[in-house]
Amino acid sequence: MELNVIDLSRDSSKRQERVSIKRASGEDNRPWTDRAWPEVQIERNEIAAERQRRAGSRAGQAPSGRQGRSVEPISERERSSYGEQTPVRRKRSSAEPIPVRRSASARKTAAVRRPEVIREQPVERRPRPSRAAEQRARQERIRRRKRRRRKQLAARLTVLLFMAGLIVLLLFMLVRLLTGREEKDKVVQTVQSNVKTQEVPKDTERTLKPFMTEDFLTVNEYSRPGEALEAVNNIFVHYTANRGTSAAQNRSYFENLGITGETSASAHFIIGYDGEIIQCIPLDEIGYAVMGRNYDSISIECCYLQDDGKFTEETYQSLIRLCAWLLDEYHLAPEDMKRHYDEGGKKCPLYFTEHVEAWEQFKRDLDQYLTEQKSL
Repeated sequence: MELNVIDLSRDSSKRQERVSIKRASGEDNRPWTDRAWPEVQIERNEIAAERQRRAGSRAGQAPSGRQGRSVEPISERERSSYGEQTPVRRKRSSAEPIPVRRSASARKTAAVRRPEVIREQPVERRPRPSRAAEQRARQERIRRRKRRRRKQLAARLTVLLFMAGLIVLLLFMLVRLLTGREEKDKVVQTVQSNVKTQEVPKDTERTLKPFMTEDFLTVNEYSRPGEALEAVNNIFVHYTANRGTSAAQNRSYFENLGITGETSASAHFIIGYDGEIIQCIPLDEIGYAVMGRNYDSISIECCYLQDDGKFTEETYQSLIRLCAWLLDEYHLAPEDMKRHYDEGGKKCPLYFTEHVEAWEQFKRDLDQYLTEQKSL
């Protein structure tokens, strides 16, 4: 190998050093990174030897001054002892340009990898299916498509049926709500027509009938048999024997007897502890109040709040007014008033049976009220 020209240049685009060496076979401009390290090291040693030779030749002609230190080339034995990865360090002369120093990671990145040889694998060619196989595959695709369409159709029908059912349910609830209101109004009107109220008679009218509510029981064999009342000879006073209950509650008890049938009991009138009066049975029908006297008497039940059975003042005054009207209607006297106790010995009403003077006072008050009303 003959060394003729040394050219050190920098490539500004790739930032790497190039060495131009003219050999006998031609010029090699490959960058250092594209060559094997021993080859580059040999070229560096040759360059250093050439520089040393030229410096020595110039030293005999140049004036005395600073002279470069002679560097002997590294032998093959020393080179092998350093190893392929260990570069040889030398002193750079003043005429040599400063090389660009790069890190190991930059050198590794700049290194060009040799492309790997990819061997093409032989392509397996599948045999072409027969016409029968193609026909079967086509039929299978058609069947799958049909199944998919059937599933979609079934899902759509399910959604439609659900929506239709929801709409029908909403319409039914709306109609039920409207008809329910109408039925409720009819029931209210029926109840209002059945429950007839009478106003307190004016002073100009010659009647002693007090204000009362007519709420007749349903005809049944346990509380309202519907049999005719033949005559009225006495008026009996009772107490409900259920402290704290109202007139409406006792009326409901008589009504439910027609369903339960647990006993037979009723009365023509019920007076509440607030003085309200409810008529349960018409005056031309019998009630189940006094055994043996139901066909010739009228019975009055009274509510109470005290344990001894004493009536409230409101109940007491309503009882006087009701009895006065009945006595006047049937042309009877206060002596025709009876306790349930007077017919059968039952302690009813409790307070009037245990306090006889209270019962006598009641008859005197009743007589006085009659006298006052007739004198008007």
